[in-house]
Amino acid sequence: MDEACTVDGHRVRWTARGSGPPVVFCHGTPWSSRLWGPVAEAVASSHRVYLWDMPGYGVSSKSGDVSLDVQGRILATLLGRWDLDEAPHVVAHDYGGAVALRAHLLHGAAYTSLTLVDVVALAPWGSEFFRLVRDNADVFAALPEPLHEALVRAYVRGAAFRPLRPGDEDMLVTPWLGEEGQAAFYRQIAQADQRFTDEIEPRYGELDLPVRIVWGTEDTWIPVDRAHRLAAAIPGAELHLVPAAGHLIQLDAPEALTALVLGGLSGSAAPPAPARPAS
Repeated sequence: MDEACTVDGHRVRWTARGSGPPVVFCHGTPWSSRLWGPVAEAVASSHRVYLWDMPGYGVSSKSGDVSLDVQGRILATLLGRWDLDEAPHVVAHDYGGAVALRAHLLHGAAYTSLTLVDVVALAPWGSEFFRLVRDNADVFAALPEPLHEALVRAYVRGAAFRPLRPGDEDMLVTPWLGEEGQAAFYRQIAQADQRFTDEIEPRYGELDLPVRIVWGTEDTWIPVDRAHRLAAAIPGAELHLVPAAGHLIQLDAPEALTALVLGGLSGSAAPPAPARPAS
């Protein structure tokens, strides 16, 4: 990453490129901002793009409190430090959705628009594996390194609908290897707590900005029924479903996702899917 600053005791690394209206990309878990790279590159042709690694992830510092509570405060602080000329568009995936929502609803971060992509926002969340690791993080953190790497690789592969290319898989897995990376992987799961989304879920009806919800129909980590529920909870939200894409929609359907992100930034409206609860 090109830049770094310290926020609440965490060393946060970020980069910015392009020119025009600002767009901030928020990644999720167990990812980093690199997952947004190709989409951000396309957006940077017409916008000023900001990519940041949350504390505990990517190349930011990996120790201490990395809970959703902390991440939301850090995002709000970063937006102030970047001294943006106008409120940014925010594009968020997975955990990044909860971070962006908390920064806006609890910490006063202003956005021009919000695009939520397969996000953590509604209860219940967390797979059986996720809960098993969270409840036994110390045991998993002591795994021999080869077993840990095999576990992380299998976990990451399960987020994609299509087979991952070796280079993409390595990009997602490498930050979690080595002594520091292994400890950080289990730490961020151990600190996951649904109460941080329970706190804001009743307030989604207060959102008063353009919101676009994008979801892979084959997402097994956060099933598509959450997309319908979230769209119903947010006034005026557009819902766009992407077929043949799983939770790693950036890799499963990059062209479709890029088009939807760009459409959200320009205000163009593709026909949304009906915002109704899935059966």
